[in-house]
This record gives sequence, structure tokens and C-alpha cells, in this order.
Amino acid sequence: MQASRLLSILMLLQSRGRVSAFALARLLEVSVRTIYRDVDSLSASGVPVYGDRGRNGGFQLREGWRTQLTGLTTDESRALFMTGMPGPAKALGLGDAAASAHLKLMAALPDDWRSDAQRVGACFHLDPVDWFRDAAPADHLRVVAEAVWTERRLRLRYESWSAVSERVVDPLGLVLKGGAWYLVARHRREPHTYRVAAIEQAELLDERFVRPPQFDLAAHWGESTRRFEQGVYRDFATLRVSPHGLQRLRQFGPIVAAAVDRTASAADADGWCEVTVPIETVAHAAREMLRLGADAVVLAPAALRDALRESAQRVLAAYATPTSELLVQSSAAPERPRKTAANPRIKPRPRRATRRTR
Repeated sequence: MQASRLLSILMLLQSRGRVSAFALARLLEVSVRTIYRDVDSLSASGVPVYGDRGRNGGFQLREGWRTQLTGLTTDESRALFMTGMPGPAKALGLGDAAASAHLKLMAALPDDWRSDAQRVGACFHLDPVDWFRDAAPADHLRVVAEAVWTERRLRLRYESWSAVSERVVDPLGLVLKGGAWYLVARHRREPHTYRVAAIEQAELLDERFVRPPQFDLAAHWGESTRRFEQGVYRDFATLRVSPHGLQRLRQFGPIVAAAVDRTASAADADGWCEVTVPIETVAHAAREMLRLGADAVVLAPAALRDALRESAQRVLAAYATPTSELLVQSSAAPERPRKTAANPRIKPRPRRATRRTR
């Protein structure tokens, strides 16, 4: 276990340069004291590692020194081939490069591991798009990706939910979520999220920007998505649901499902119970609750009960007319407009010329 950790520390220092003891401990999930002992062990074995004190201090290898230890284990080679799924690479314009890297990695593997690694592509396939949906179009994805790679500013014409605006942003990273690409970019010193499919124009500028050294794309994305999901739900609704309604209510999403499991009361003799779930708005909740049919009764808020009652009345009114009358109304031909003083532009239909016969 210690040998694996020592190798991980060596690779981290070689790939990242100076790294603090606290950061190493967090990455390897050990204590800072353990990191100090491991660094002493590396130094005793001849690895030229040294440390600097202070706010910006940390451990690093001697400049120009690199280890030649590049062997891969079987699990590591499988993991590399799992990350090499062709879909996202092709969307970013790196399809040929990914295929070339795949061939080089295959050639570098030992013969007894090569066949095992080839099975990854045959046994695993990544399809990030949800059911009954097409991948969102991302016409400007390659321009955006080029700006991210080269740290150059972008001029965007972007269509948000409220308006179309133009702005110059500092592209910090790209995220693929649910089959859609998102750009995380800094605007007015704050990072914002832009859906790439909603970008109408993207111009790559010659002006460069300085990427914030402490910005962590994965950490920022996780925190921003949590804030977004929590901000979507603005109110709560209390329902009385049947066992079938309780099961269907759990399908409304993970946040609603967690609220169901947390707030469900003890079931009565018929299996019905009360739950309290978060809702976005009354109008949105009314549309969603109609999916439960008679397997749920909203107890509160009163505005949601009124909205459901009005929706039910409109549905009943739509089905009040017999089907036979609806068929008669739809099959009745509309009356041809006639030329009157009110419609002076309607001209009489000309007579068709008939072919004279002998």
C-alpha cells in the first residue's frame, strides 16, 4: 500500500510541479503527517524532492529530473480505454487524434494485456443522451473548445431564457452533461454557465486572458449545479397519496424522491400516506400533479388545489361533447365565400374550356 502511495506522490509531483502537503493528503486521502513520512522515504531512496515553506510552499522535484517508471497495470490500462470513448472526442474535433492515441496505447501494451484491453470497446459503450432525446446541436463547440485550450477570449451572441445578448467572456472550461455541452466562462469577474447549443455566434479573439490559478472546474460545476437545483424549488406541497401514487411520485426526480422517503407518514389501512415534496411554481406543480391522477390528493397549498380543480374542469369540459358530434363538425365542408359588397375581391370561378369533338 505504501509503495503504491509513494508512486502516486512521485507521479503527482512530476505532472503538477509544486504541490503542498495538504493537497497531497487530500488527493491520496491520508493525513498530512503520512505525507511527510512518505516524502522522507522518497528522499531516502534517492529521489531529488525538496520542500519550501510559506504560503505558496510545497514539495517539488529537482528541475529537469524525471522518472522513467511508466508501466501500467491491467486495471490502469482498462481505465485509460474507458476514458477514450469516441463520442465527446469527435464532437470536439479530436476524433482522429483519439483514434491515433488509441493505437499508440495499444502498441505500448504487453501482448498478454492487449487482447484484454481491446475488450473494453466491445463490452462498454457510452451514450450520454437521455431516452427519447436527440443530442443538443452545438454548432460552435469547436470554436469554444479552441478558446478554452488556447486561453483566448470569446465574443458571444447568446440566447438566454429572457433575452439575446452579446458579451466578451473568458472561457474556463467545457462540461458535457446529459448529452448537452456547457461552457463555464468568466464575465465581469464571475464564472457563469452557458449552454453551447444556445450560442448563436462565437468569435475567437486574439486577446488572451489569465486563467485563475485556483479555479477548479469540477468543484465549481458541482457547487453550481447544487445551487441551481436547490434554487429551482421555491415552495412545498403536501399530498395524500396511494401506494401506486407514492411509487410514481418518486419518479419525479431525485430531489422529490428524497423528500418522499424523508417525509412519508405511516400508511393507513388502505395504504395511503401523507408526504411533503418541493415544487417549483404552482403552475408547474399543477401540470406535474395531474400525472398522478386519482392516486394523489393535494392538501396544501390552497393555490395548488385551485389550479388542479380548474385544470380538471377544463378537461371535463373538453370531453363533454359526444364523439359523434365532434366527427360531424370536423367532416362538415366549410361554405365557399361568395362575392359580396363586403368581399369585393372574390372573383367568380372561370368555366373550364371543353375540347370540341367532331
